[in-house]
Amino acid sequence: MSLLTQRQAGCPFDPAPELARLRAEEPVSPLTYPDGHEGWLVTSHALAREVLSDPRFSHKAELLHNPLTGVGISDKPQPAPPGAFTAMDPPEHTRYRQLLTGQFTVRRMRRLTERIKAVTAERLDAMQEEGPPVDLVQAFAVPIPGQVMCELLGVPESDRSRFYDEMAVLGRMDVSPEDKAATFMSLRGYVAELIQDKRANPTDDMLSGLAGSSDLTDDELATIGFILVGAGLDTTANMISLGAYALMGHRDQIPALRRRGAAEELLRYLSIIPASVRAALEDLELGGVQIKAGQSVTVSIPAANRDPQHFAEPDTLDLHRSASGHVAFGHGIHQCLGQQLARVEMEVALPALFDRFPTLRLAVPEEEVPLRDDMLIYGLYGLPVTWDPTS
Repeated sequence: MSLLTQRQAGCPFDPAPELARLRAEEPVSPLTYPDGHEGWLVTSHALAREVLSDPRFSHKAELLHNPLTGVGISDKPQPAPPGAFTAMDPPEHTRYRQLLTGQFTVRRMRRLTERIKAVTAERLDAMQEEGPPVDLVQAFAVPIPGQVMCELLGVPESDRSRFYDEMAVLGRMDVSPEDKAATFMSLRGYVAELIQDKRANPTDDMLSGLAGSSDLTDDELATIGFILVGAGLDTTANMISLGAYALMGHRDQIPALRRRGAAEELLRYLSIIPASVRAALEDLELGGVQIKAGQSVTVSIPAANRDPQHFAEPDTLDLHRSASGHVAFGHGIHQCLGQQLARVEMEVALPALFDRFPTLRLAVPEEEVPLRDDMLIYGLYGLPVTWDPTS
């Protein structure tokens, strides 16, 4: 297992202690990538934000060496397909980003907030009717963002499970690049068919809005739709389930869940995305270290978010703190486009869960909770929970 994805033994929420040592002693340290490339690892908060916002560091896919084995659909750096704005630099990235930002309207986000509340209530009612124990991942954490993303993008609900299952294949680190490439093409092909339907029968959803634009080709739309669906499902589902797990072990923090900024602290503390990678476009200095043009620089998101130089007592979950400046959503021009939606889903789902089931607790010993430590996005495969039936 890579240092980037390791969690501290016996504590599923804390990153590997070696990351803290590097941050204190060598915040820009040499890193040998799986393909043999000699690059760098950044572990401090200040330097992480510098790398993620400095235009001298590129996010072009064809320039980046992957620090994790078995993550991409190819072992070698490849150019991003049309529409893959997350793996591009300006001006291409800027063009796509502006088109997509126009779809995240205030009206649409406000309407989604009410829908998130309704879906959350539906899931809680179903849990209460079924009675304990239940798997919180499948009964609650997955259905909420899954339902919301289906409605936001206009994906038929019947196809939601397919998306979640196939996105899970792409996130596994023990699946061959060939199998991942086949899965990617399958999903992208489905989205392409869906977009054709949106062109012929548009509705009030984001894919219809994008399909109605003359600024995007079918190839671009298919990739963008695939990215949006994937980004909105797995990340938020794991934040909800892992957040609930953390709060069950920090019950004193539950009353502060409705406090403004509570979600920011959970995002900082859990940091489910292990890393973000950039490539130096020129020779430069970073934290007193000379970086050569072409070298990949990997930012450890968990290490940056646990930096005591920016966050007091960073290994403590404290929903009363201001966690502003965390890099859980990245930083700079590539900061997560759907971050506001993810925040709303967390801010609605987690308080409602503990309001409905105040005695919510694990139904199995902690060592039996199945951790997703073999996935790019950290989280839980399942979370068996129970509660007092009278609650």
